Amino acid sequence: MTSIHPTAVIEDGAELGADVEIGPYSVVGPEVRIGDGVRLHSHVVVGGRTTIGPQTEIFPFASIGLAPQDLKFSGEESELIIGARNQIREHVTMNPGTSGGGLQTRVGDDCLFMVGAHVAHDCIVGNHVILANNATIAGHVTVGDFAIIGGLSAVHQFVRIGAHAMIGGMSGIEQDLIPYGQAQGDRARLRGLNLVGLQRRDFSRDGISNLRTAYRLLFGPEGTMQERVDTVVELYADDEGVMEVVNFVRADSSRAILQPKTSNGG
Repeated sequence: MTSIHPTAVIEDGAELGADVEIGPYSVVGPEVRIGDGVRLHSHVVVGGRTTIGPQTEIFPFASIGLAPQDLKFSGEESELIIGARNQIREHVTMNPGTSGGGLQTRVGDDCLFMVGAHVAHDCIVGNHVILANNATIAGHVTVGDFAIIGGLSAVHQFVRIGAHAMIGGMSGIEQDLIPYGQAQGDRARLRGLNLVGLQRRDFSRDGISNLRTAYRLLFGPEGTMQERVDTVVELYADDEGVMEVVNFVRADSSRAILQPKTSNGG
């Protein structure tokens, strides 16, 4: 049964599913839609045009769906859509979209947002993503499935983070990080493949071997990036994982592809 604490404020117009739990001093705005089995602990604020999927749990002092931190925002009708079974911990902030980014921020299913994590306006976050403590992604960032962003890390606006990528703690990501890539550093550089993540996700030995060879070819010293991409395609056109990396590199983006550190320090 739905349980609403007497001190909670549920504004007229809010839609609550079955078996919802709203804790003490939480506030739910008039355009909020909450799915079945959602739990809001105490002191949670959910506002704006926000949809929260089933079985999601939000912990104290999270601020979800309030106006984006964008000086160009002028009150346009934008929204935040959060999927199912997410864990949103204390002091997490998530903002809706803006007219400059399609008016929508999206979060997938089965994600974990640890204490103080921030999802800015117009971001697209996939499924099974983890943002560790105080990790922040700026506006218009895209994060692929199973990506992990380490604690105290920051991702620059418009950057793409590929699926299964891993960002080490206290990193600054200014360029696109390929799927399965691993990055770390104050101004992060590509540090290889997320091999531990691949093994945990039960990728085959052949699949991992192909990705490693493709990585060495793509970021080797010979030829241009386009020439190296063409070589990888010739060798691995039938390998789904390798082609995911290739398609990521080929896709239009306002940011460059994150590169490894070279032997001369560049």
